[in-house]
Amino acid sequence: MPTGPEPGPAPLANPPADAANAPARAGPAPALLVSACLLGVRCNHRGEASPSEAVAALGERYRLIPVCPETLGGLPTPRPAAELRGGAVCTAAGEDVTAAFARGSEAAVALAKAVGATEAVLKARSPSCGAHAVYDGTFSRALVEGRGITAAALAEAGLTLRDEEDVARGSGR
Repeated sequence: MPTGPEPGPAPLANPPADAANAPARAGPAPALLVSACLLGVRCNHRGEASPSEAVAALGERYRLIPVCPETLGGLPTPRPAAELRGGAVCTAAGEDVTAAFARGSEAAVALAKAVGATEAVLKARSPSCGAHAVYDGTFSRALVEGRGITAAALAEAGLTLRDEEDVARGSGR
């Protein structure tokens, strides 16, 4: 029976060609809050993910912190689609789900603070996460300029916001 320490993981047999030229980090990678659906988590209102390779690739430079404010706020997956309408978040059937969206936004801000995130990449057009525009509340797919509930709360907390389309374009917008 062995009594010494267990062997650790084997070193990479063929490290990436650019590994020797990779910049050394002075400390841990900076935290980046990311809509969980963009990282492949099946948490959107249809019970699906909205994966983005460009967003996932940010993991090479950042410590990605997945968050789904709608599930954090207590909403199920799947759930009825909701849109912002006059400051409230409502489903097409008229159910007001604003309180759940507010709880989720508060939890997302608390998470961002806990991990020291100063930036977030969020799902475009979402009533929670839309960073630049959201659907107008008519369920006609018409967009209006503005932010989702969580995006607004994160911006108020001082985070810089992007969406997956900004990342794919290579812009910070």
